[in-house]
Amino acid sequence: MCDTLVALSNCTKDNSVLFAKNSDRVPNEAHNILYIPKQKHERNEKVKCTYISIPQVEETNAVLLLKPFWMFGCEMGANEYGVTIGNEAVWSKEPYRKKGLLGMDLMRLALERTKSAQDALQVIVRLLEKFGQGGDCGYLHKNLFYHNSFIIADLKEAWVLETADKYWIAEKVKDIRAISNTLTIGTNYDLIHPNLISHAVKEGYCKSKSEFNFAESYIPRFHIKQIFAKGKDRIACTTEILREKKGKITPQLMMSALRNHNISPSEQKDWAPYKSSMKSPCMHYISFKTPSQSVGSHVAHLKKELQVHWVTGTSAPCTGIFKPIFFTKEGFPQICKKATEKYDPDALWWHHEKLHRLVLKDYQKRLNAYRAQRDELEASFFDQMEEFLSAQLDGKRMNELSKEAFEKSINKTKQWIKQVQGLSIANTPSRFYLKRWQKLNKRAQLTINMKS
Repeated sequence: MCDTLVALSNCTKDNSVLFAKNSDRVPNEAHNILYIPKQKHERNEKVKCTYISIPQVEETNAVLLLKPFWMFGCEMGANEYGVTIGNEAVWSKEPYRKKGLLGMDLMRLALERTKSAQDALQVIVRLLEKFGQGGDCGYLHKNLFYHNSFIIADLKEAWVLETADKYWIAEKVKDIRAISNTLTIGTNYDLIHPNLISHAVKEGYCKSKSEFNFAESYIPRFHIKQIFAKGKDRIACTTEILREKKGKITPQLMMSALRNHNISPSEQKDWAPYKSSMKSPCMHYISFKTPSQSVGSHVAHLKKELQVHWVTGTSAPCTGIFKPIFFTKEGFPQICKKATEKYDPDALWWHHEKLHRLVLKDYQKRLNAYRAQRDELEASFFDQMEEFLSAQLDGKRMNELSKEAFEKSINKTKQWIKQVQGLSIANTPSRFYLKRWQKLNKRAQLTINMKS
């Protein structure tokens, strides 16, 4: 389960376009930051996607991919031209193909091949119609099949693209927009598959063209994943956060939306992840009822003079740190080791995951032990962004500053791990909750005693 949101220049404080997404996957499904430079390719070359191979193009853009370790595609990402995309799992009345391009593959291919949001939309649509979307999207939980919706943004505009197998519909964003794990486009749209409405009428999804509503026609009413996903609740939560600050939206506000647990102020003091639900944008694993956690987060600050991609590269944004990445002519250095499904202290994702899982043992006390330091560190990164705009730094220096931010984050995380380990437990989660995490730790070969 995931959440993606966007605010256009008419809604932001500095007239930028702001994009944000949480990627929700199963707990040990490590999430990596991957930069791939611009590349030229041989004629007749094929690109191997997660499950199928398709023809490659002559040249691909430089891309930043935020992705599960095991697949070709990405959960969210951007390219050197500012095109930024995030996707959502959605369910429809149309069949699910056993083989094809994952929604994550479609995103990566679009980022590699286009220079604008509308071009990216058209590439996804063409690939969808030619190769189809399909394949098992699950890592631990196999037989996870779904269709996809997308927010596609660039420096000027954004689109919502929603699909049902090979069929699709698109809406141009006017100000703010949020999507989650449900279809949202109704009767207002700007682009549409030529046979989408006639197919809905033929299949009995709606009675006539005049009564067509995409979401109402194509949402499966009794699909168990559709029911438990609570996508409408999360859309309502993130939309309200943006609506309240319309005209004053900042990257920091987008981060706070991704960290939001969709609880009342009165619940804040005693709230802990074991009380989480599928209604929470910042999602926390509990059990089969809440099988996912937010394994990576991304906020894109898109301005003509400077594009900053704020990424955690780690799970649970409420416990982590957003760090800046820039697109420069010098490329972007590989600053952290890639993670897999096994614990590796040298991999950024697992390095923070140790802190995250220690915090779960007594969330409020342990998070509050370092939260102020975390916030101060993030604030210092934003102060540097203001310097960038006035100093017009070259690409080499920008990369150095990004690398420094990651190094500071890693060093602080080391300190916080030691700090929280030394704290006594004030509020212990249930024995069954800790036992489930103990099992996950054992599978990942992560040595943490989750017992109280």
